[in-house]
Amino acid sequence: MSNYKTLLTGCALFSALAGVSCQAMAAFGVTASSNDYTVDTGGGLVFKVNRVKTSRAGIGDIASLVYNGVELQGQTKGSHIASGFSGLYTNVTAVAVGAENVDADHIKVTVNTGGLYHYYIVQRNDNTIYMGTYIDAEPSVGEFRWITRLNGSLLTGVPPQSNLRDTDHTVESSDVFGTAGGETRSKYYGNDRNFELGLRGVTGNNVGVFMAYDNREGSSGGPFYRDIMNQSGGDTELYNYLNSGHNQTEPFRMGFHGPYALVFTNGGVPAMPDMSWVGNMGLVGYVGPSGRGAVSLAGIAGRDSHYPYMVGFANAGAQYWAGADAADGHMSKGGIKPGTYTMTVYKNELAVDQRQVTVSAGATTALASVAIVADPSKTAPLWRIGDWDGSPKEFLNADKVNAMHPSDVRVSYWTPADYLVGSSTAATGFPAYQWKDVNGNMNVRFNLRASQLSAASTYQLRIGITAAYNGARPQVRINGWTSAIPAASSQPKSRSITVGTYRGNNASFVYTVPASELVVGQNVLTIFPVSGTAGTGFLSPGYSYDAVDFIKTP
Repeated sequence: MSNYKTLLTGCALFSALAGVSCQAMAAFGVTASSNDYTVDTGGGLVFKVNRVKTSRAGIGDIASLVYNGVELQGQTKGSHIASGFSGLYTNVTAVAVGAENVDADHIKVTVNTGGLYHYYIVQRNDNTIYMGTYIDAEPSVGEFRWITRLNGSLLTGVPPQSNLRDTDHTVESSDVFGTAGGETRSKYYGNDRNFELGLRGVTGNNVGVFMAYDNREGSSGGPFYRDIMNQSGGDTELYNYLNSGHNQTEPFRMGFHGPYALVFTNGGVPAMPDMSWVGNMGLVGYVGPSGRGAVSLAGIAGRDSHYPYMVGFANAGAQYWAGADAADGHMSKGGIKPGTYTMTVYKNELAVDQRQVTVSAGATTALASVAIVADPSKTAPLWRIGDWDGSPKEFLNADKVNAMHPSDVRVSYWTPADYLVGSSTAATGFPAYQWKDVNGNMNVRFNLRASQLSAASTYQLRIGITAAYNGARPQVRINGWTSAIPAASSQPKSRSITVGTYRGNNASFVYTVPASELVVGQNVLTIFPVSGTAGTGFLSPGYSYDAVDFIKTP
């Protein structure tokens, strides 16, 4: 860290001679004491970064956040990466902190431990703390997150789904809680998908603190992944989870994560800050615009007009996405690091096309239109429940599963009456989730005409899921015939459908039903989860539905 220079403002010299505090002078600059660096934006925000460990904050932590003269930092712990920079890596004990005036209008504080570099950056008269974090290895503590710990008595305007202040008992594990009235709260509930991330804030009396999220280039999980954004109990907590392992569908990515920012206001929602200039601050691992390329796609043929389409790009080092034009499916995406990527076209959240694309710095890779041929909805069914779109949104309780535990009193029953094809509706008659120990046998009754039955035809039942827990997969019975037990799909090894997400790995199960087992008139399909892994209640083996249909060929 010897290359860091500490440039103290004139305020520091004046304060030493005259006994007047720098904070009182409200001058833009950074001052050093034996305990911390104090950064003043000159616009009303003054914060301290610890140089030594104190009773409530570690080295590199933000230990104080004073905005317009009011201390907003929580008073039990600091704000930091993971649970603090000290101990992020089991083989590293040292944490170094340095500060510098990059130029007359910008200050940078750098925290380094092992292969991690974390930056706090400010510009003159801008009440925003811009941040970026570089890692060359995942922290040993198992989570890579920024957490802002704010004074809970002042910042009371928080998302209700993650507000624990009115809970009085534990519902699941040590992180899902319930109220006396039967509602549930957790840090896992009410979170946005990656492609929706922009600003998320908490407010109080004439004050607001907002997280401006990064583009997730260095994170994992793709455009539809959700992770923790808030929790309010003692402190009011505002997060930026960069990697976590919470139902993580792909390996973690190393390198630079960000920039992201904390924006302070007088209570109003700010505009998304321009963070493009942060790349000029000499950040480890940051790749500037000249080192990036772009992709353009002429269009997407064969789209379903009922759904939005998105195009994603992913390799071991980075991920990106962009929405396709609703009229013709054309798409363009810039700011992509050079490399070869798997390009995936999504119908809503369902992958319907994949191919490889190579991106070069300073160039645009122009692609001709793609034609969608892998959409299972294109096969006309004898009947279908829901639709193939990669989500359970058409089903019973799907409007609640991202915001509350499935045991919540606001959730409708999970065991509706038998589903009658032709008269029942998915939104009220077919649950979004099925568990072995909750609604373990679900019946679907469907009629077939004599003209629909033929010994020469092939009949297939198709079941699509979006996530599975504890190795669950559907086995089926139609009339007197029972299918073999299918192999389990590949899924993350963590909780999923009880912690606010249905996003795992989409999987399809296809069962060929002997024509001799079908009858003219009413047939009864029973679907039941099977697994070699035990569990009870909502933690028993279960899965989230995408669609169920019955097809005949020819």
